[in-house]
Amino acid sequence: MGQRLPLLAAALWWGSLSVIGFMAVPLLFANLPTRMQAGNMAAHLFAAQTYVSMACCLCLLICAKSRHAAREYDWARDALVFVIAGLLLALLIQYGVAPRIVARQNLKLWHPAGSLMYALQWLCALATLWRLGRR
Repeated sequence: MGQRLPLLAAALWWGSLSVIGFMAVPLLFANLPTRMQAGNMAAHLFAAQTYVSMACCLCLLICAKSRHAAREYDWARDALVFVIAGLLLALLIQYGVAPRIVARQNLKLWHPAGSLMYALQWLCALATLWRLGRR
């Protein structure tokens, strides 16, 4: 289980980002009566997604080094930069960008910035999963 846990965490991280960002949120905007309702619900989904991302990244960070080894596992050398970047992006989106979007402050700036950061986080999760799947 110890060798499979990082792969499971990476798969959950990438899969949950994919489902929320590319399926659930677009469905909200397509099916709820108003954009404001869809936006409010999307904010809740993205906040929940941040907690999933944090849990998966923390799991990956904890699993990166054996308790009995002086160095991290081979997969960790390749993937840790993506795990840390993804975690930082998740936190930046949730606590820096999302409050501005919810408050409707300069949406022409903050919405595309948040979307770009979400896409970058998705790529970090994908790179992590790809590296873990290779071994």
